[in-house]
Amino acid sequence: MNDPVAGATTDPVVHLTREGVSILLTPSLSGVPVVLHWGAALGELDPAALDGAAAALVPGTSHSALDAPRQRGVVGENVTGFTGLPGLEGFRPAGGSAWAPRLRSWAWDVDDSGEPDTDALVTLTSSDDEAGWGVRVELQLTREGLVRMRTSVTNTGDSPLVLAAVRTALPVPGRASELLDMTGRWCRERTPVRRSWTAGTHLREGRHGRTGHDATLLLAAGTPGFGFGQGEVWATHVAWSGDHQAYAERTPEGECLLGGGELLGPGEVVLDPGASYAGPWLVGSFSPTGLDAASARLHGWLRRHSPRTRRTRPVVVNTWEAVYMQHDLPTLSSLAEAAAAVGVERFVLDDGWFTGRRTDHAGLGDWQVDADVWPDGLHPLIARVHALGMDFGLWVEPEMVNEDSDLVRAHPDWVLRGREALPDPWRHQQVLDLQHPDAYAHVRDALVALLDEYDIAFLKWDHNRDLVDVSHGGRPAVHGQTLAFYRLLDELREHSPGLEIESCASGGGRIDLGVLTRTDRVWPSDTIDAVERQRINRWTSLLVPPEMLGAHLGGPVAHTTGRTLPTGFRAATALLGHFGIEWDLRTLTDAERDEVAAWVALHRELRPLLLDGTLVRGDHHDPAVVVSGVVSADRREGWYVVATVDTPVTQSVGPVRLPGLDRGASYDVVDRTPAGPGHRASMGTTWLDGDGVVLGGAALAELGVGFPAMAPEAARVLHVTAR
Repeated sequence: MNDPVAGATTDPVVHLTREGVSILLTPSLSGVPVVLHWGAALGELDPAALDGAAAALVPGTSHSALDAPRQRGVVGENVTGFTGLPGLEGFRPAGGSAWAPRLRSWAWDVDDSGEPDTDALVTLTSSDDEAGWGVRVELQLTREGLVRMRTSVTNTGDSPLVLAAVRTALPVPGRASELLDMTGRWCRERTPVRRSWTAGTHLREGRHGRTGHDATLLLAAGTPGFGFGQGEVWATHVAWSGDHQAYAERTPEGECLLGGGELLGPGEVVLDPGASYAGPWLVGSFSPTGLDAASARLHGWLRRHSPRTRRTRPVVVNTWEAVYMQHDLPTLSSLAEAAAAVGVERFVLDDGWFTGRRTDHAGLGDWQVDADVWPDGLHPLIARVHALGMDFGLWVEPEMVNEDSDLVRAHPDWVLRGREALPDPWRHQQVLDLQHPDAYAHVRDALVALLDEYDIAFLKWDHNRDLVDVSHGGRPAVHGQTLAFYRLLDELREHSPGLEIESCASGGGRIDLGVLTRTDRVWPSDTIDAVERQRINRWTSLLVPPEMLGAHLGGPVAHTTGRTLPTGFRAATALLGHFGIEWDLRTLTDAERDEVAAWVALHRELRPLLLDGTLVRGDHHDPAVVVSGVVSADRREGWYVVATVDTPVTQSVGPVRLPGLDRGASYDVVDRTPAGPGHRASMGTTWLDGDGVVLGGAALAELGVGFPAMAPEAARVLHVTAR
C-alpha cells in the first residue's frame, strides 16, 4: 500500500500489492467499501492517483435506476439496488421491520507493512442496529499474491436470527468472457467444462454433505482461449468441505463477479442473540499468463499452511487392490517383503482389519483389531514392516457405520438420520452423528487408542457415502457434521503431532482447502487406470501441489475400467505425484520387478524437486498428447512426462514444448524413461535414443523438442538441466 493506513480508520483508499497482484479498495459515494480492482499490479500510486482511480470508476446513473450512482460493496446488498445474488440472506422468526441489513457506516482496519514477504489484511466491520446484524469482512492479500476473503455475521438483535445465505464475491473485468469449471462423478473426477460467460448467473451447488466428486475445485474466468500458459485468468475456490455454492455472475448493470459460500439448509444455522457465524474463505488467484501461474500461487500458499511434519514423501504400497479384505499375517508379510524389494518406504493396510470386517456389509464403527484374524493384534505385521525399513499406515472410515456393527446395536440413536427410519443405505453403510457428544467421543477415543497402542505413521481417512436425509436436533446436519470432522482431525493431530493423514472420500469426493490445511495428501480418484488418471491428476493438481497428490502404480488390468496398460505408462502417470503402488507385487516376474524398482528409484531421485518446484502443464495442439512437468524454483532443472492418452491425430506427435524454464539459459535434454517392454510406433532412431540434445530455454518454450510417432498409452520422461 502506498499510503499506509494502520489501525481503525474511516474511508481510506487502500492499495495492496504482492507478487504482481493488486487489490484496490475504496469507499463508494455512500461510504460503502468497494473492491475496484483485483488483478495485475498497478505499480506505485500516490494518494492523488488513488483518489483519481476511485473517482474515475464511479458508474453513471441510468434513466431507470436509483437516483444516485450505485456500486456493489464488499457485501452485495439487494436493499441498495444490487440485482445479483445477495451477500446476506436471513430472517427472524419473531418478526421485525427489516429482513436484511443495510450497511452504511463502516470501520476500516488495515494491517499492511508493505513488505513483500508478509501478508496484508483489511478488516471491515459494519452493523445495522434496526435489523440486528453485525457484519465483518476480512480481505487478505498473501505474500504469494493470493486473495482470501470471507464474511462473518453476528446477531446483534434480541431474537434468534436464521441465516439463509452468507456469500462472498470478488470482481473481475468484463474482458474475462470465458468460464472454465469442472464436473465429474466417481472414478471420473475433475472433468473440465468451458463455456462463454455472457449474462446471468452460472451457479454450481454441491449437496453431498462433502465436497463432492462433481465439485468444480476452481471456477475460472479468463480472456477467450486462455490455457495453461497464456491468457489472463481469475480463479476462485470455496474452502469448505460440506455443502457449498460457487458462482459466476454478470448483472444487467455490468458487474462481473466470482463468488461462493456455504450452502445452508433451511434453518441450518440459527444465531441466538450475540452469536456469530463465519463463512468459509473464498480464495482467489489471478494470473496474467494462464492457469499454471494461478495454480502456482495456490500451491505456494498451501505449502506454507500444510500440516506436513516431514518433507520427504515416502513411496507407499497400499494393500487394497492387492488383497482387498483377505487379510492374514503370512500373506501381508510376503506382500511387505515384495514391496521393500522394489524400494517402498510405507506399507498401508487398507480396509478389512477390524472386528467383523470380512465384507463391506459389517463392522464399520467397531474400530478394534479383529482378534479372529489377528490374535496378537497388528504387532507382528508392524514389526515385520519396520524390520523391512518401512513405516506403517492404516485405513479408517471414522465418520461411517454399518448397521451390522456392535456400535449401532448398542447405540442406534447415534446414526445420523432425518426421520425415524434410516436413510437409504449407500455401500451398505450409514453416517455416525458426530454432533452427538457421546458418538464423537467414542470414535475419537477409539482412534486415539489405536494410535497409542500401535506405531502408526499414516491414516488413510475414507468417507464412502453422501449425506442424504440427515438432520441433528431437527435441523439440517451438514454444517455441524463438517465442523465436527474438522475438530476430530485437529484433536488427533494434537494428540499425535507426527501423524500424517490422507483425505479419501470414495476417491476424490472431499478435496478442498478446508480439508487440505488439515491433511497431508489426497486421493484424487478410486480409479488408478492411468488413462483416466492422466486427466484427473492434471486438473486436480490445479489446486493440489504434486507432493500432496496421491498417485499410484496399479496392476496391468485396471480394476475400475478393465483396461490393460503397460507398466511404463502406468508408472509415468504416477511419477510426478506422491508415488505409490497398488498391485500384488508377489505376482511380478523378475523383469517386471526390475522395471518397477527402476521407476521407484527414478521417483526417489526427482521427488525433492516436487516439494518446492513449480508444476507446469504444456498446451499441446493434439488433445491426445498430455505434457506435465515440474521445474525447480531457480529454473535450472525440470522433469517432464510426455504421455499419449489416445491415438495421436498425426503420424508424428510433432514438437513438444517444455514450459517453465529460464528463457535465457541453455539446457541438456535427456530421455530418462526406464527400460521396459512397450510398443514402438516409430521406426529407426531419434534423438530420444541417443545422449540427448542441447537447446536454449526460449527454444524449448517456443519450438520444443521433436517427438516421433507414439503409440497410444505410451509415455516418455525427459530430464532437463541447465549447463
